[in-house]
Amino acid sequence: MTIEDIQALDRSDMFGCIRAFPQQVRDAVSIGSGATIRRAPRSIRSIVVCGLGGSAIAGDLLRSYLADELAVPFLVNRYYRLPRFVGPDTLVVISSYSGNTEETVAAHKEAVRRKAKVLCISSNGTTETLARARRSPFIKVPGGLQPRAALGLSFFPLLIALQKLGFVRNKTRDIKETIELLDARSAEYANPERSPNRPLELAGLLNNRVVVVYSSTDRFDSVNTRWRGQMAENAKTLAFGHVLPEMNHNEIVGWKTLTAPMREMQVLFLRDREDHPRVQKRLEVTKEILGAYTPHITEVWSEGSSLLARMFSLVYLGDWVSLYLAILHGVDPTPVDAINRLKRELANA
Repeated sequence: MTIEDIQALDRSDMFGCIRAFPQQVRDAVSIGSGATIRRAPRSIRSIVVCGLGGSAIAGDLLRSYLADELAVPFLVNRYYRLPRFVGPDTLVVISSYSGNTEETVAAHKEAVRRKAKVLCISSNGTTETLARARRSPFIKVPGGLQPRAALGLSFFPLLIALQKLGFVRNKTRDIKETIELLDARSAEYANPERSPNRPLELAGLLNNRVVVVYSSTDRFDSVNTRWRGQMAENAKTLAFGHVLPEMNHNEIVGWKTLTAPMREMQVLFLRDREDHPRVQKRLEVTKEILGAYTPHITEVWSEGSSLLARMFSLVYLGDWVSLYLAILHGVDPTPVDAINRLKRELANA
């Protein structure tokens, strides 16, 4: 594969967006650092992030990353309505990159009615209008990207906002390591003629196969979700997955009867050195069991010292895999025609 092969299909330059992700993270950190966020009242008893798609995955990653540190429950809400418990003692984060996601706008209005504390992050749209009207804290990020390509802008300002609100400790060191790792991998992954090129190799394994992604639950469930979402939106291919140990209590039995299709599936195990010891053992046994049904099983390990760097090492690798897989499939990674059609139909309903 050459750069010319990519450019022939990638008309909106998703390649360039992914290559520039380390700089996006730097910009996002600067935006978060410059945002005016006051320390949260001690009355806050829960945090709810409202968003969909590329804007919601930032909330998922934050939930996973901060699970050992946050002293209050943290929930990601992907719906028009809010959970019953939301009220004046809840911080509701409205995350809509476009600012016009209808489910998130509806949840935003309900949060105001319930007198919740509201923090908004968006590039524009109704979210910004409502935030300005209510004088809610608002973090404005640059627009013009596909929401899934703006993960840095959705994640890092919120992480820094949670620092300023007093929910988590300072993450400067971990962020620095993460950016340095992303810089190094961007230089490697963006050269399709470099050998070895890990994401291109993985894309070759996934080419023309149904992708199955497994990982541990505690920290990498959200990374798992990101991989599957990027396979669908960028590579235009179906991927499904599950997490351990739950998968060992149900889905593992499903690997039984559809022997011919299963032999053509590609299983990816997302691994981390700090996965729970019992989960690590479960992963090894699960690999042995699934090996009777498909020969296509691959482990993908995280890199880095801090949890933040290790999570984003896999997130970034998955983004590149989805880009290269799109090119192997002969499709432009940027358009999401089915989503756009659905939005048009809903607008006309």
